[in-house]
Amino acid sequence: MTDIINIILLGIVEGVTEFLPVSSTGHLILATKLLGYDAEKWAVFNIVIQLGAILAIVVLYWRTFWAVGLGLLKRDPVSIRFVRNVLVAFVPAAVIGLAIHKQIEALLGNAEVVSIALIVGGFAIIAVERFAPKSDIVGVAEIPLGKVVGIGFLQCLAMVPGVSRSGATILGALALGVERRTAAEFSFFLAIPTMLGATTLELVKNRDALMSGVGVGFGAIALGFVVAFVVAVIVVRGFIGIVTRFGFVPFAWYRIVAGSAALIWLFTL
Repeated sequence: MTDIINIILLGIVEGVTEFLPVSSTGHLILATKLLGYDAEKWAVFNIVIQLGAILAIVVLYWRTFWAVGLGLLKRDPVSIRFVRNVLVAFVPAAVIGLAIHKQIEALLGNAEVVSIALIVGGFAIIAVERFAPKSDIVGVAEIPLGKVVGIGFLQCLAMVPGVSRSGATILGALALGVERRTAAEFSFFLAIPTMLGATTLELVKNRDALMSGVGVGFGAIALGFVVAFVVAVIVVRGFIGIVTRFGFVPFAWYRIVAGSAALIWLFTL
């Protein structure tokens, strides 16, 4: 019964935070620490359930993907640029992630790093919102290739837990002159190849443990997947509305408060 509650809680945390600029990995690390979970036991689970959140994007934006797919068959320039931009932005994370995979793993259990990254990221959001150039690029397919490459490299900052993959890509896009809604949606679409790659790597690396039932099994992962999917569908719908009306500053203050509270708590342990 306790494990089921843990699974549901972690699924909710993943679904709520995956696409917000607050770091889903960082929140899962803090949740693991706060609730006294065995971090090693839940490490693969925390990564794989991200696919549930990714599926939410596929479902919510199925019309976009359908239109792009049909456009590719017709060699439509807009559809080709859409796919090109997503794939080009994905490449830096794929290459750098594979190159420093062990160093990244060493940080995944460090709650102090997460707390500091949350605070620093919060101030970064406020700075970008205040000083970013006027946003005049609307539509994922309309982002120039040079800016796409820049966003791809900025996404790599999220390899430090607590930085936030969505936060790094959204802030990068805003700083490069991309309109808010387009920046958020590009981050959503870029998450698909990025998280599929990361999850596949973890599944391959931990296939023996998963098959033998060591750690968290497939049943638990399936439940966490479903919870993350349902919650992410709800959150993404609301996120776009908040961003359009209020920008990203509310998330910045949340990061600063949450990171500060986490640091205080960690130092009192």
